[in-house]
Amino acid sequence: MSLSGRTAIVTGAAAGLGRAEALALAARGATVVVNDIGEPKDVVEEIEAAGGQAVAVAGDVGERATADTLVAAALDLGGLDIVVNNAGVLRDKMLFSMSDDDWDTVLRVHLRGHFLLSRNAAKHWRDKSKEDGKAVYGRLVNTASEAFLIGSPGQPNYAAAKAGITALTMSAARGLAKYGVRANAICPRARTAMTEGVFGAAPAEGTDPLSVEHVAPFVAYLASPAAEHVNGQVFVVHGGSVALVEAPRIERRWSLGELETTVTDYFAGRDPGRMFAATEILEES
Repeated sequence: MSLSGRTAIVTGAAAGLGRAEALALAARGATVVVNDIGEPKDVVEEIEAAGGQAVAVAGDVGERATADTLVAAALDLGGLDIVVNNAGVLRDKMLFSMSDDDWDTVLRVHLRGHFLLSRNAAKHWRDKSKEDGKAVYGRLVNTASEAFLIGSPGQPNYAAAKAGITALTMSAARGLAKYGVRANAICPRARTAMTEGVFGAAPAEGTDPLSVEHVAPFVAYLASPAAEHVNGQVFVVHGGSVALVEAPRIERRWSLGELETTVTDYFAGRDPGRMFAATEILEES
């Protein structure tokens, strides 16, 4: 699990889950480039106070220049080994009430933000692998959400962005594996400023099952050498547990001639609210 000698980038790391992830990586020896829309000096100071090394890079992850600066900062520190894409925003509305800007903002920060930094890191890792003539050490951890599975009714923009991030991660895992890169996605249930409207306040007493501290250690694991054989996977993480999401499977097949008979009968007794079978993952996990 040691990350000594490794350099990581964590976006959206001024507070909440990103902050916890940056601290967890630093605690295991990684040098961390800490990013947020405002310069996250407090996190850098906390890492340095604990004996670690970090630098702060302020910037909007939806801007190409931010991705360029983040990779350059990591290389100035000695290399780029780990990327944790975490930054995000919410603009929750029902589909019929959502503005163009609500849609564009969430897709821009989440999906475009993931793409820009992942693309820059991927290019660096590929070029380095070709130059060295061997596989590199590369870890890409992206932040999806169970919203992409269940289609949160008040979050069509967020659900679509997270579905895109999951697909981006799977594509990266397939395309970069030969260079030594491992790409995985997490679906965290974590209580942060962004999710307080969803999960509410933390319990007054006892352990908070939705604390970010239950998620960060798993991110550090995925970033570590121990996760060498973990690639192209999606995990639901919360409350001290990790659930591996199975790849989609075919539930049933019909011929076109059965549409008005067998198909209709198959769904006749099903609650329309059940929808996609993946919603059962939430209940089971």
